[in-house]
This record gives sequence, structure tokens and C-alpha cells, in this order.
Amino acid sequence: MPSTPHTWITTPITAALVRGALDLERTPQGVLPHRLPAWARARNTDGQLAMAESQPSGVRLVFRTRATAVELDTLPTKRIYVGAPPRPDGRYELLVDGRPAGRATVTGGNTVTIDMSAGTVEHGTGPVATLRFTGLSEGDKTVEIWLPHDETTELVALRTDAPVEPAPATGRRTWLHHGSSISHGSDAASPTTTWPALAAARGGVELINLGLAGSALLDPFVARTMRDAPADLISVKIGINVVNTDLMRLRAFTPAVHGFLDTIREGHPTAPLLVLSPILCPMHEDTPGPTAFDFSRIGEGRLLFTAAGDPAERAEGKLTLGVIRDELKAVVARRAADDPNLHYLDGRDLYGHADHAELPLPDRLHPDAATHRRMGERFAAHAFAAPDGPFAEGGG
Repeated sequence: MPSTPHTWITTPITAALVRGALDLERTPQGVLPHRLPAWARARNTDGQLAMAESQPSGVRLVFRTRATAVELDTLPTKRIYVGAPPRPDGRYELLVDGRPAGRATVTGGNTVTIDMSAGTVEHGTGPVATLRFTGLSEGDKTVEIWLPHDETTELVALRTDAPVEPAPATGRRTWLHHGSSISHGSDAASPTTTWPALAAARGGVELINLGLAGSALLDPFVARTMRDAPADLISVKIGINVVNTDLMRLRAFTPAVHGFLDTIREGHPTAPLLVLSPILCPMHEDTPGPTAFDFSRIGEGRLLFTAAGDPAERAEGKLTLGVIRDELKAVVARRAADDPNLHYLDGRDLYGHADHAELPLPDRLHPDAATHRRMGERFAAHAFAAPDGPFAEGGG
């Protein structure tokens, strides 16, 4: 049906309107939010990390307006996996004064066609798409548009039927979190229902999500990014990607963890800093990586994962999730003697054996939407709500 005509006002998209990103790259179409700054991206040579950091998990437009209609032109990048059914379009979520007020998707955009069996990637170009929300409440309000957490999204134009101004600072604390695809959002239903976004909403904090799919690998430039980023509360979830990639042995892992934490502490010497070990992942609890693809169900739209290492290789220093948990707990215990604001949380307190029996990992690696909700609720209860929680008001 035809849309109601509006007198549109176009507002430039600047950093003043964007939260959750650490950089905005100017493109021929508009701006591309990044979750790593340009200098850190220049240190990176890995395509997986480049893709992950450009996917705007936790990134949102935030502004004050009296508008009852909003349009956003975007240029998404859609991923196509050869042999698998089409992926769902990325979801945008509208919040008005903090309350859900709409969801939408867009078609079109650029494409990345990935053939995992052949190891090839092809890029295609496509048109800009328009997202529209109408029927917003009248009067002054804070509008948030959360961008798709797992779909690279260039922002081309913002139009409203009333003027826009940057939303004032909320006064809420900023939580900076780093982790793997599980923190990035993996199979969460929407950008506001990844477990970090759910926990941030319950904790009443502003989220900067550095969950980087496949890329929580203790990279020094990520540690320096966290050192320099604004943060009142910091958490680092370490382990699953180190095993996935079979990146290092125990001899290298422990000093790398210390170095990562040392760098963060250079910029945030007293902020509450929570180290999280991996959630339960049965295939890698006692079996080292690497993680391999299992294509046996790809025709059904299911890509499965399997552990390709040999448990006997633990004697040679290869890492499993069990080994990593033991080592992280010991590292935090040693450092906490001189750092009372350093804390540890076993990831199995967010998702453990009883949870796996009820909500098994659909692809053997990533949690589903229901599990994201459970993890977010449990993290918030532990970190924010508990009187002695590491992120409790007045704690640290």
C-alpha cells in the first residue's frame, strides 16, 4: 500500500549519532561503522577478522527528535554460502525511549559468496536499500536504531519528518566487552538479543561490543584498542577461538593472556575487569582443535562443526577448553593479589552441562536464541545485580 507522504529532513550521519562503534569510515555511499579503529585494522591481515569487525554488533544510531517517521538508507553486505539455503536478512530494531517499537529487514545490497569446501570468496555489488519506521509517538523522544549484528552495514542517509539532534549523555557506565562469535551474536535472534546486549540492558549500561566472530585470539592490537577505548567496566571472554584455530600451545597461551591484560590495565588501571572462560562446548572440552567443518547437513541449511584434534596431544601442550579454564583461573588468582579489581567467571556458569541437555548447541559450537537470552540473564545477575558482583554499582 502507498506510504503516507512526509516532508523529509536529511541529517548527516556523524559520530555524534552513532554509539557502539569505535570508528566511522567515509565511503562513496556514506559511512561504514567499524568496531576497531583504523590504526588497528591496519595491523590486521586476516579476512575473517576484517569481516567480523565491520559487522556492527552492538552499534546503534541514537538521537532525539519529535519525528513520527524515520527512513534510513543502508548498503548491507549479504553473505551467501554455496550449497546452503539463503541466510536470513539482517534485522534492524527500533527502540523509542528504551522500549521496543519495531523491527525491519532490507533486501538488496552487496554480496559475499563463500564456498567453504573450495575455500573461495567472490564479491558482488548491489543497490542501496531503504528502511522505514512510521507511526512513532508524537513529542520529544530518544530513538535508537540497532543495526544488524551479523551483517556489514554502510549507512547512506537518515531522513525524518522532524529535526534530529544528538541524544545527551545518559550518565550510565560504559561496558566494554571482548569475545568470540558467541559474544558477537552467533545465532541470536536480533541485535538487541545477543547475550551482551541483553545483559547490558538489564545492567543499565552502555555497551561497546568487541565480540569478533572467529577472532578472539589475544591479538595485541585488540588489547591496545581496549586500552584506549572509553570504559568503566571491562570483560574479556577467552578460549574457544584459540582452540578453534589451534593457534598456540600452553607455553605461548599463558604469557599472551598476561600481555593482553597488562595492556588493558595500562589504560584502565582500576576499572573492574572480568575474565570469562569458555562456555561448555562438549566437542572441545577434552579434545584439542582445530575445529573442522562438517558439511553432512549443509543441504538442510545446517553447517555443523567437529573437533579435529587428538586428545593425546594435550601432553604436548595443545589446548582444550578444560586446560584453558584451569589456566585462566590460575592467571587471575595470581594477578588478583596485586589487582583487587580483577575477577574470574567460569563460562559454564552461563551455559553448562544441564543447559546443554536442555538446549544443545545446534551446530555443536554456537548457542541459539534461547541460550543467548539465558546467558544474558545469568551474566547480568552475576555481574550487575549481585551485591558483590564485579560490576555492581559502587563495587570494584
